[in-house]
Amino acid sequence: MKAIVCHEFGPLEDLSLEDLPDPTPADGEVLIRMQAAGVNYPDGLLVQGLYQAKPDRPFTPGNEVAGEIVALGAGVTRFAIGDRVLAAVSGGGYAELAICAAERCFALPEGMDAAEACALLVAYGTSHHALKQRAALKAGEWLVIFGAAGATGIAAIQIGKTMGAKVIAVCSTEEKRAIALENGADHAIGYDTLKDDIKRLTEGHGADVVYDSVGGDAFAAASRFMARNGRLLVIGFASGEIPKLSVNLTLVKEYSVVGVFWGNWTRHEPDAYQENMKELFAWHQSGAVRPYIEGRYGLGKAAEVLSRVLGRGATGKIALVP
Repeated sequence: MKAIVCHEFGPLEDLSLEDLPDPTPADGEVLIRMQAAGVNYPDGLLVQGLYQAKPDRPFTPGNEVAGEIVALGAGVTRFAIGDRVLAAVSGGGYAELAICAAERCFALPEGMDAAEACALLVAYGTSHHALKQRAALKAGEWLVIFGAAGATGIAAIQIGKTMGAKVIAVCSTEEKRAIALENGADHAIGYDTLKDDIKRLTEGHGADVVYDSVGGDAFAAASRFMARNGRLLVIGFASGEIPKLSVNLTLVKEYSVVGVFWGNWTRHEPDAYQENMKELFAWHQSGAVRPYIEGRYGLGKAAEVLSRVLGRGATGKIALVP
């Protein structure tokens, strides 16, 4: 099979497309012929050795795969050869064939696009968990989303609207702001006068929930425009700067700072994870959420698209295909 290989932590350009032996599923596992593999921001950090996890080298990155089961390990009864599934793999996704524990697979509804399915796993899964479990977002609340034209940002817009929120999308360019509006945001603004714009749009109320995947100066601004009883969600640090919090602001403004680590949550609360995915599939089937797929690229383009994702140049979801 063809697969992307990282031999040592380092520049993305060092990734190579290689021929590897076809893997064999162990007990309780399935072998999936990849139809799409999702590209995520943490994949690029992992390759560079900048993520909290440090896999043994060499390794193949990629944690979400959609495709067809072509072999079953002993004891697998939930699926059959030929079934199409969405899989949360433990690495190895950037390959023509991927191994996954059967319990980490979800049956795909008939006709679902493989790239859209991948988006539902990490991007929509993260935003859904953030807004549902961590923020307890309520209908009518003001939701502010940083990095709103990225894969998780668009997911947060669509999920926030589905949950009844009033959504303010924050994006760095006019092109990205247009994409945010097309995907359901009520307002789309830039970062330059963030605090004043939020105060104006919310008529002085401030943000009930902030979805922050950017960090840096954006976080600093959010810490000053939160509403009373607001929830500032820490998703990630795409700006490259991990911010410092003036905790006196949380005291006088009475808001909470809430960490969101979707991967950790899926391991600790598998039943809630399953229920969330059922809800996402139902929303997708009804048309309430619809992933925005920027493009599908061959495996050999992995380094190129990861560079764009890490450089905040991507909009929506990017998928690798065989």
